[in-house]
Amino acid sequence: MTRFPFAAALALMAQTVSLGAQTVQTEAGTMQITAMVEGLDTPWAFAHLPDGGLLITEREGGLLSVRDGAVTRVAGLPDDIVAEGQGGLLDILIPEDFARTRKVYLTYAKRQGRGAGTAVFRATLSQDGTGLTNGQTIFKMAPGDRSARHFGSRIVEGADGYLYITIGERGDRPAAQDLARHNGSIIRIARDGSVPPDNPFVGQSGAQPEIWSYGHRNPQGAAVDADGQLWINEHGAQGGDEVNRIVKGANYGWPVISYGRHYSGAKIGEGTAKDGMQQPEFYWDPSIAPSGMVFYDGPVSQWRGDAFVGSLKFDYIARLSGDPLREVEQIRADQTGRVRDLAVGPDGGLWFLSITNGTLYRMSPAD
Repeated sequence: MTRFPFAAALALMAQTVSLGAQTVQTEAGTMQITAMVEGLDTPWAFAHLPDGGLLITEREGGLLSVRDGAVTRVAGLPDDIVAEGQGGLLDILIPEDFARTRKVYLTYAKRQGRGAGTAVFRATLSQDGTGLTNGQTIFKMAPGDRSARHFGSRIVEGADGYLYITIGERGDRPAAQDLARHNGSIIRIARDGSVPPDNPFVGQSGAQPEIWSYGHRNPQGAAVDADGQLWINEHGAQGGDEVNRIVKGANYGWPVISYGRHYSGAKIGEGTAKDGMQQPEFYWDPSIAPSGMVFYDGPVSQWRGDAFVGSLKFDYIARLSGDPLREVEQIRADQTGRVRDLAVGPDGGLWFLSITNGTLYRMSPAD
């Protein structure tokens, strides 16, 4: 195996060096953790390409292509990325039909007047992986917001072929209950940005037609399980980080109900439950600041079907399993500092991004 060190330059060829690997004990046995790409600047997301390459986003506005021992910056990004606060270049999606279309989808904080809003950008990746062409912003939240936090911004492809994007309430708590605004919602759009006619609020006066569910605080993880069900995780305030099973048209309660409290210690809303509002499948108290989420479908039988979620606060990878869903394991190692994103690689390994180490790792059974 090889490692690809990255130096912050516009483009460079990385020297290939031999890898050292460390091990960690898990309930499924000894796992080997291998550094795959190092020297990343505030990495946010990554995606595997069918040809064995990788794309990695950096929040400050860099998109990196990794292939055959080379790391290069990808040209052609939108010129209105706002890299302030929690905003910047965020998630990336390689859709199922990429080999035919070469379309790539990115989420980012888009300049909107004096503020910014979560947006989706679609472009065609060049054959050599170094440039984007025919770029177009196919969705932008309405209205924009001057806050620099709670962009949400995970994007996943549903089993129905539509795109699902998470949007935080941008620190404007009541907006999460206002269907006239995209704040605090999961949206569902077609690949060209158009609105599917069976979205739940299509035709409802004053409602944003892209909204699929609402009442969310700051969803930073999203994944589809083997049955095609969409799940998200979202940040609570002080306590009350949630894992939610997403239902069409449902209200997830923020800020009316929550299992957490405000940072001041004050009570949030009306309590933990209310008629017409969904309960989380699982919640953390204290908060772990969850981010990144994947359902494991690789060769480790004990993990198969389980959800893995990164913790930005406590530097571990959570494994969730069972019905009812519970956190059954915390995987901790020197490499699991502020885990932002996770995915199952084509090799069946559990890949994850550490902000603390600026590194993309692969976890797999030790030989």
